[in-house]
Amino acid sequence: MLKTAMEMDKAAIILKLLGDKTRLTMVKILDTHDCCVCEFVEIFKASQPSISQHLRKLRDVGLVKEERRGQWIFYSLNKTNEYYPFIQQLLNQLPSQDYKLKELEEQGTRITCG
Repeated sequence: MLKTAMEMDKAAIILKLLGDKTRLTMVKILDTHDCCVCEFVEIFKASQPSISQHLRKLRDVGLVKEERRGQWIFYSLNKTNEYYPFIQQLLNQLPSQDYKLKELEEQGTRITCG
């Protein structure tokens, strides 16, 4: 699958990005749910600029895409990215993170921006 040195370099960049627990968790959540920054702020108890920085890094390599809905931007995993099959194998080995969104729903903060 990864044939050239350039592809190996790109794979290394993606794996380095996913080596961060916050980004890895974000990608796992985004594999099944669209989320906005405010939801990740609640999930990770992190600042909005910090969350936006994580999302920007994922977007810059094409793993994450954004869609404007009204005044809000929602993020999702870009399953058309050429490296999605590569990371999908990794994501399939990880435990579901759906409980994090369920906790937000129970707290009434699931869609604070919607």
